[in-house]
Amino acid sequence: MTDGSLPERLARAITMAGPIPLSQYIAAANAEYYGTRDPLGSAGDFTTAPEISQMFGELIGLWAADLWQRAGQPEVAWVELGPGRGTLTADALRAMSSVGLQPPVHFVETSAPLRARQKAAVPEAAWHDDIATLPEDRPLIVVTNEFFDALPIRQLVKAGDGWRERLVACQDLLFLPIAGKLVPDTVIPEHLREAPPGAVIETSPASVAIARGVAQRLAAQGGAALVVDYGYEGPAIGDTLQAVSAHRYANPYEKPGARDLTAHVDFATLGAAASMEGVRVAGSVGQGDFLTALGIEPRAEALAKASPDRAEALAADRARLTDPQEMGTLFKAMAWTGPEWPEPAGFA
Repeated sequence: MTDGSLPERLARAITMAGPIPLSQYIAAANAEYYGTRDPLGSAGDFTTAPEISQMFGELIGLWAADLWQRAGQPEVAWVELGPGRGTLTADALRAMSSVGLQPPVHFVETSAPLRARQKAAVPEAAWHDDIATLPEDRPLIVVTNEFFDALPIRQLVKAGDGWRERLVACQDLLFLPIAGKLVPDTVIPEHLREAPPGAVIETSPASVAIARGVAQRLAAQGGAALVVDYGYEGPAIGDTLQAVSAHRYANPYEKPGARDLTAHVDFATLGAAASMEGVRVAGSVGQGDFLTALGIEPRAEALAKASPDRAEALAADRARLTDPQEMGTLFKAMAWTGPEWPEPAGFA
């Protein structure tokens, strides 16, 4: 281990100032993780839907183009938060241009290695560190896929004497979760307050802040946002923090900065936060139902007809994206639309 590695820096900070909130631990770990590598694909740690099949990005592009046409074809900007390798946007642009939509592209991304991959896929993009610098002079079409799951969460744990915030302590570079100070019962949703000892509730203030920021833009400028991620309709009891390394689950408290830390997304809370800013919320619906409603089956058939040798692989890719046992149910889609914009497809 090199001097000044993230585990050493975290250990020093905890030794000097005491245990840190889990959210701070996740933020530091993921900033290091994404800032130092391209984690995607078979050689990386995980694979996302756009890397599985071009159909995913194409259908999202056509979803956006349909909305744009029904909104009267205004001048819009395309925005993706956490764009990975840029694959989703590249596929979406190809599909959108077939119906005359060729918007300027804006990526919100802080990782230098991933910005380099995105530049190769979408050379004309503009990059932003956060949503504050996105264009203010036109409606926005905002897309996020597996973005919110990587944002920091707080965990509140039921102890014998009440609810306590989960902190991370350290002993000789060994990190472990502990119970911190009591939190007032008023921060716990009423129907969950009597949960048994050991129960965990997760919240993500960082996710809520970004959802509200995007929704404020849509309410003021018009446009729509599509959020695709794995998650649930909360608030609910459950510890969903996980680490992934080389396509296998790992211990989230080992090797911070070397593993992807994620948690399931509470879609109900995100939707409520967006709704408070004046946008309309559609969903969530399962990713399988969403992609089926957008026409993934005829798209797969058309691609198979054009490339018969790929028919089997295309059927397998479609199944992976839509089957309930694969990504079809755990992964969900939700849309937010500006007050004057039409209802989005895929959520009937």
